[in-house]
Amino acid sequence: MNILLDTHVLIWALENNPTLSDAAREAIVTATHMVFVSSVSIWEMSIKKSLGKLETPDNLQEEIQLHRFTPLPITCDHAELAGKLPDIHKDPFDRMLIAQATIEKFKLVTRDELIAQYDVGVIKA
Repeated sequence: MNILLDTHVLIWALENNPTLSDAAREAIVTATHMVFVSSVSIWEMSIKKSLGKLETPDNLQEEIQLHRFTPLPITCDHAELAGKLPDIHKDPFDRMLIAQATIEKFKLVTRDELIAQYDVGVIKA
């Protein structure tokens, strides 16, 4: 199974935060699963860090590699679908994650209840 981490789940995974559900933790650590991190999450974290709203490691990309997560770039197809999604979720970062998970047929690991209203597979974080 391929999974895509929502930004808050990426943060929790990097911190080994106990808030993460057992199902999410199991999905992330299962050796046969590929775990993807969207470039939109790195962008979101970078913006929040620059605004003083979030602390992230200075070597964030290195940490992602150490955890054996695979970076997922944004494609034109992802961008187009994100703009066409039903207007349930207003957050552009989350809309991109939904579009990526939909197109790539990944399960999205999230605790965001609005995301579950889209036609995308979800693992509750």
